[in-house]
Amino acid sequence: MQGFILEVKKARNEDCIVSVLTPEKVKTLYRFYGARHPIVTAGYKIDFEAEYDSLQFMPKLRNITHLGFPWLSDPERMRVWQSFVTLLYRHLKDVDLPGPFYFETLERSAAVWHRQNPKRSAVEAYLRLLQHEGRLHLPDTCFACGKELQERTALVRAFLPAHPRCVIAGTLETSALRSAMESLSTIELEDDAVETMWLTMCEGL
Repeated sequence: MQGFILEVKKARNEDCIVSVLTPEKVKTLYRFYGARHPIVTAGYKIDFEAEYDSLQFMPKLRNITHLGFPWLSDPERMRVWQSFVTLLYRHLKDVDLPGPFYFETLERSAAVWHRQNPKRSAVEAYLRLLQHEGRLHLPDTCFACGKELQERTALVRAFLPAHPRCVIAGTLETSALRSAMESLSTIELEDDAVETMWLTMCEGL
């Protein structure tokens, strides 16, 4: 079975509780400490087995194999990846059966993470997530006052658009933002606009 590690939480001694996103569900597994065990870290993709024992309160994480990507040794790309995965974990924390979309999103993003600024990949993945969940709001009207947006749009959590005067948030050129939301691509956005969207993402998905 394959999955992405979303969170690693310390338990007693050196044991830990690991949340793993698989194509079917988010699995919560118990990993016993051992000197020869592979390191488990949030963001890693692994092949593993879940061992069920009627005497244990949760299945054990066994036979772990890391499935690598070419960018794992790049500290900056890894930092952004782990931040993105942590955001996704918080988003899915109370969902047992999220469906295959979220696993496929991580697979798609991991495959191209080394090709461009990783924050662009994260923003594009989030745009697809918002579209999938029916929460992608084009920059037409301000969510706060309901009036039409002008040349610049402020973005708040969940990429809700607003007038810069109605909220305290980073702003983007409205036409470029609309293009990004319609195409689910950041290709027409400048780096500072991508940074603004990334910082907005970091407030929560």
